[in-house]
Amino acid sequence: MAPPTSTAVLPPGTITSGEHAALQVQEAGPVGRRRRWRRRIVRGVGLLLMLAMAYLAVTFIQVWRASSQDGTQPADAIVVLGAAQYDGRPSPVLEARLRRGLELYRQDLAPMIVVTGGRQDGDTYTEATTGYNWLVDHGVPGEAILKEVQGRTTYESLAATARFLDEDDREVVLVTDGYHALRARGIAGEVGLEAHVSGVDMDGPTIAQLSRETAAVSLGRVIGYRRLTNLLD
Repeated sequence: MAPPTSTAVLPPGTITSGEHAALQVQEAGPVGRRRRWRRRIVRGVGLLLMLAMAYLAVTFIQVWRASSQDGTQPADAIVVLGAAQYDGRPSPVLEARLRRGLELYRQDLAPMIVVTGGRQDGDTYTEATTGYNWLVDHGVPGEAILKEVQGRTTYESLAATARFLDEDDREVVLVTDGYHALRARGIAGEVGLEAHVSGVDMDGPTIAQLSRETAAVSLGRVIGYRRLTNLLD
């Protein structure tokens, strides 16, 4: 009499050798190849998203740190970036920038001030002319002030400033809001200026301001600030 045979009970989910062989055949076919490509694409997209998030996080920290750093030092010119004006009267943002520029000039950090900014639709005065008049009213000689009156963006104003400054006078102190410091410095470098930023903090940067600048700096570094300006116009 033959001894009884025993049947092994496999744990749930165990793949037998026959099933494993069948899966190998399936993976080797067209369906298997498509599955492998889908997995690779999903992994690749996931990796790109992680890298993009890390890039944005690092840029946000850089924007935030630049907003509180003061790069004031002697230079060839003080460049006051324009802001809104109301019929020849500086807005609070523009006046704060002009006051900082005036302080730096009185400290003999540079022999000239460049005021920037063109005319928005419906305006009578340019931002630069408003700044010029304000500085003259506060004792700065007119011959020590240069006006850039065409720019409607930071890039346009700094590119024009670079064109009319002498080749030997390219080191500048930019006066702008703190949260704008990193992008302003990046734009200046792109147009051929060696820039240091003296930031003006009205009430300190908000998360919204830092986030917008993070997006602008992140994209500008990739495609160039000139293309970014054209894209936003």
